[in-house]
Amino acid sequence: MQGVQDSVTRFLGKLKFLFRKFVFAVLSVGPIPSHIAFIMDGNRRFARKHNLKDGSGHRAGFLALMLMLRYCYELGVKYVTAYAFSVDNFNRDPEEVKHVMDLMVEKIEELLKEESIVNSYGVRLHFIGNLKLLSEAARAAAEKAMAATAKNNKVVLLICVAYSSTDEIVNAVQESYNEKLRTLQDLSSNGSNDNQIKVDHSEKDLGFAVKLSDLERHMYMSVSPDPDILVRTSGANRLSNFLLWQSTHTYLYSPVALWPEISLWHLIWMVLNFQRIKHNLEKKRKQL
Repeated sequence: MQGVQDSVTRFLGKLKFLFRKFVFAVLSVGPIPSHIAFIMDGNRRFARKHNLKDGSGHRAGFLALMLMLRYCYELGVKYVTAYAFSVDNFNRDPEEVKHVMDLMVEKIEELLKEESIVNSYGVRLHFIGNLKLLSEAARAAAEKAMAATAKNNKVVLLICVAYSSTDEIVNAVQESYNEKLRTLQDLSSNGSNDNQIKVDHSEKDLGFAVKLSDLERHMYMSVSPDPDILVRTSGANRLSNFLLWQSTHTYLYSPVALWPEISLWHLIWMVLNFQRIKHNLEKKRKQL
């Protein structure tokens, strides 16, 4: 009986794969987004909704992320970003924060196993944010994962932990300032007379001013293009301090489904809507 059930399961799995392959082939007639970002909202509500134990919602959320990563890989989406834990989330109950940090270590170890989706699909991992705020074990696991997948190039998964847009922007300003300051100090130590920044806004005196390109180069998210689609589950219509700098010309999609409930149909619908409005987004981008 068990053998029959296994055969049926494998058959249904192949059938679903062929269906996705057909649907994605149809979608590929139009433009495919290169970068989709997810605000994974609703893990705790999902656990309460189904009377699950504490932490079960986050585990279900991880499975949903792996499913979306698989679908995005099959569709041809190069970059996938997940908002896993914000800077503000560190103000939650310490036991919950500790559980999330422990779960992060556990799931990173799973991702690095030989048979995992990361190795099967050639996924490169980036952990984005102020990683100094993570627990020592979580930070070490994140650094290990980034080093282990550095040569993978088929898909890039960016996991935002200890992240917020305001923290990202402040860090970029500070790093840009420090870079300019080091340049001035090097000139000064070499005896140059051009070691003063004049504040009169003339073109000749702005060589050491912080430029837009400096800020963008020092953003945490500089390793990827701006997202084409930004998804927030649970129906909320706010960005919650996520990718504010990068989402000026991004299609925003807010399904009512909680994050663990997100499905293939949500992905299909968001891509269809993106294809419908992409021309207008590109037109606005070129106007800047």
